[in-house]
Amino acid sequence: MTSTPNYEVPAEMRDFAEKSVDQARKAFDSFISAARRTADTVQGSAETARTSAHDVSARGFEFAEQNVTAAFDLAQKLVRSRDLQEAMQHQAEFVRSQFAAIQAQAKEFGGLAQTAMQQSAEKAKGVMQESAEHARKAMEQGAEAARKAGADTEQAMRNAGNN
Repeated sequence: MTSTPNYEVPAEMRDFAEKSVDQARKAFDSFISAARRTADTVQGSAETARTSAHDVSARGFEFAEQNVTAAFDLAQKLVRSRDLQEAMQHQAEFVRSQFAAIQAQAKEFGGLAQTAMQQSAEKAKGVMQESAEHARKAMEQGAEAARKAGADTEQAMRNAGNN
């Protein structure tokens, strides 16, 4: 039986390998941390959009209630009218007041939509800037780890060659 030759891995090579694994772990941890922060920011943007939609919906129901109440008030005035002229007067007042109310409601909806769009755009801009910065930092750390690993490899090879 022949025995397998026993090759010993130099200590410098083991140290280099251990440092490389540590550097890779740190770079990966940095990347995952950046990804988590980005996901949290995106979640915040989704929450902002949900809140805006809820506000618009709630305001829509309030406007609908106001408009229906105005219509019932008109109906009550119409049935109490003494003559056609009084009924026509109530109808004209209703049309004028509802036209103004609908204009105000449309203006408010427009403002709510604009605010929601601005908030979403600001959040998206923030997410993009933060993500780009995290990605840049992770790439710099990875490049530095690769540069250091290359230098460590060269040194380990020189040390192994000297032994």
